[in-house]
Amino acid sequence: METRLKKLDAIIFDFDGTLADVPLDFDLMKTRIAALGEVFLGERPVPGTTPALEWLEELVQQAMEWDEDEGKEFRSRGQLVITAMELDAAREGRLFEFTRPALELLRERGVAAGVITRNITPAVKTVFPDIEKFIRAFVPREDAVRVKPDPAHLFQALDRLGADPANSLMVGDHPMDVITAKNGGALAAAVTSGRIGPEGFAELEPDFLAPDVGQLMTLLEEAGRL
Repeated sequence: METRLKKLDAIIFDFDGTLADVPLDFDLMKTRIAALGEVFLGERPVPGTTPALEWLEELVQQAMEWDEDEGKEFRSRGQLVITAMELDAAREGRLFEFTRPALELLRERGVAAGVITRNITPAVKTVFPDIEKFIRAFVPREDAVRVKPDPAHLFQALDRLGADPANSLMVGDHPMDVITAKNGGALAAAVTSGRIGPEGFAELEPDFLAPDVGQLMTLLEEAGRL
């Protein structure tokens, strides 16, 4: 675990499962993409462990080998499927009660805060309409050069904050977030407020592990990082 006492420059948060409960069913999303894929590929592809966004693009590339225009149509329709599901889930979502107090604490302590997400702005703002009052950098999927776990996503937020990755913390509820931090040379914090328990992060060895962002703030204070 991280023990240095230097105050953090910035904390970058994931959104779904980290700052908010958004009941997005990724298995169902891939099932719907598979059904759409059958129309363009002639047979139904079998979903695996690849995330939906990347899997859709893999299938699109397969379709383009046969017909480029058909591949583009597949991509367009697939993106609509994903977007519709994100918006539906956001309407049923809720911001965690600790989110605003945690972000207020960071502002009081002079620690810059940002959010990077593979979700889209309309979905995020359905759940957290005043998000930009609480953070200084917001990089949703449509604004990302490349989405996490590519560190370019993290760097976009840190660049806006003028923060050093080596003294910044990436927080998320998925192993992808820890990998993003490590890929970008940042510190990593895992929270189990999403769908993955502590055992899901064991091999990745995040610098901090907490049940949620609220309790993470306590850990960071105790470690002298705020």
